[in-house]
Amino acid sequence: MDQLLAMRVFVRISDAGSFAKAADSLDLPRSSVSKLLQDLEQHLQTKLVERNTRGLTITPEGEAYRDHAVRLLAELDELDATAAGTQAVPRGRLRVDIGSSLANLVLIPQLPDFRARYPEVDLFLGVSDRPVDLVGEGVDCVIRGGELPDSSLIAHRLCTLNSVTCATPAYLAANGIPTHPQDLETAHLAVTYLFPQTGKSLPLHYSRGADAYEINPRSAVSVSESTAHTNAVLAGLGIGQIFDFSARRHLADGRLVAVLEDWRQPTLPIHLVYPATRHPSAKLRVFADWAVEIFTRENVAFG
Repeated sequence: MDQLLAMRVFVRISDAGSFAKAADSLDLPRSSVSKLLQDLEQHLQTKLVERNTRGLTITPEGEAYRDHAVRLLAELDELDATAAGTQAVPRGRLRVDIGSSLANLVLIPQLPDFRARYPEVDLFLGVSDRPVDLVGEGVDCVIRGGELPDSSLIAHRLCTLNSVTCATPAYLAANGIPTHPQDLETAHLAVTYLFPQTGKSLPLHYSRGADAYEINPRSAVSVSESTAHTNAVLAGLGIGQIFDFSARRHLADGRLVAVLEDWRQPTLPIHLVYPATRHPSAKLRVFADWAVEIFTRENVAFG
């Protein structure tokens, strides 16, 4: 039995909550994952995982063993990286997942700089607005918006995005300019954003002093991807509340016009996130540092 591999398999099973996800993320046959766990349990003479019709649970003995295994594997990875010189020259595959607008407007234009600095890091970029299972899908880190209540995640705050409500000049000429948030419910069509995980529309929020409104306008079209959401507004389908960094160049060249600017609109914190149980490799550390640098340099806070 390869005990180190068996330990890695057990830790990945406990993180992913599934033999199948663990096998896929480790690029191993599922039969090998089951056999390695079985061999490890026989070697330890204790049960680490209980399987039933509802899934699997980690036994108390498994939880204790896992805590020690995570620390040991992290130390071994660090030792290997130092001996191999990868602290100085990060290398290998790095899987990063990021939302569409941030990928297309911020990250991808800057990737030549990352490639020039770290040519031996092979970056696999997943671009979508859907939630990602970091462990189950074998993702090293994600760049995502929102607060992070999950204490099992390590987060580096990159920026805070502001929102702007806007529409094309042609749409406003045909339908009038709203002067109050409630006008969006009574006299306008909207391009609304759908949460990919639920399919529910995102309400529009506005506040000014003591006044606060949650607006649910009638939708001309609803879109579940951020770049397409902006493009639908640009097509003149209705008024949309989009991120300032997505709208900025279109506002500057007159393709979009901002409205309701005297009302406070939502902000969204953006983080780079990876599991607390995963020791950050050299390639992940340099990518995280680089991401903080470019988001700061590009002034993506836009506020």
